[in-house]
Amino acid sequence: MELLRPESDLARAVAAFPHIDVLVIADDEPVSGSVVEALDGYGEGFDDGYDELRADVDQLGVPGLHLHRLGLRQPLGPWAEHDVVAAISELVGFDPEPGVYCLAPAPAPADAARAVVNRAARRIAQVYGIPLLRYLCLELSVVGEEGA
Repeated sequence: MELLRPESDLARAVAAFPHIDVLVIADDEPVSGSVVEALDGYGEGFDDGYDELRADVDQLGVPGLHLHRLGLRQPLGPWAEHDVVAAISELVGFDPEPGVYCLAPAPAPADAARAVVNRAARRIAQVYGIPLLRYLCLELSVVGEEGA
């Protein structure tokens, strides 16, 4: 949801690139399937629950933005790191071209799920020799209405 927050750090970062692959790692509802099945559609194969998310992302007006889902179950634990690495590897490719970056949320030590994502992102950046960029999350901040 960070991508959909107005003027979020993530939204600003992705707007600077001509092609962006966003990997949704965990779903609210349990989803069965392997990493390959989930990523196979490259922008297709989303379950009904993603129709609304895809519509919201389309309204951002970022033409090179492609959504992918891994569909892991919440809460994420250390068991999920291998699947996250495999999914990101699938998106990065065997021999990434210059200009490929890995973008991950800034670490949050108290958030076990984010720790899994960050370990996976660091491994990908190290193995593939690509830069790792970070974005700040607004967490669950509440933005007041204008004039309130």
